[in-house]
Amino acid sequence: MTSESVSTILHRHPFVSGFQPRHVDKLSAMGNIASFKPDEIIFREGEACNKFYLLVSGPVSLELALPRNVIQIQRIGAGDGLGWSAALVGRGKHFQARALDEVEALYFDGPEVLAACREDPEFGFVFMLRLLDVVASRLRATRVQLVDMHSPVARLSGA
Repeated sequence: MTSESVSTILHRHPFVSGFQPRHVDKLSAMGNIASFKPDEIIFREGEACNKFYLLVSGPVSLELALPRNVIQIQRIGAGDGLGWSAALVGRGKHFQARALDEVEALYFDGPEVLAACREDPEFGFVFMLRLLDVVASRLRATRVQLVDMHSPVARLSGA
């Protein structure tokens, strides 16, 4: 991974666009750097993973692992967030996340971020609004995938 600090990387990340500098600093103090190799599973569906990630580089596939195959729900990359359910302490992940190539990310401990949100409601409000953007993006991607799978054209093709 780059030799840049968490703070430097985070200040450039779209997730914090519009945050006050003190809120970016608060979040960066909780951040760590991670890297993943191609085809590495970042987390599995249902897993109690308490990490929230902000992707810095590389593509990630968000997937539903079914008994016979894996369905890609969304392909995300630099500038995106994943693992939003880390803010819901004690809940499992809703998708599987798999690195498609070399991936660099910042990660944050969900319970620690949640405690900071409670301690500083202004920070918490801004953070949760941005997190809702991530959730809404996943919902849209899932909806598109379902429409594609159940459209008349998909049924005719055997998909």
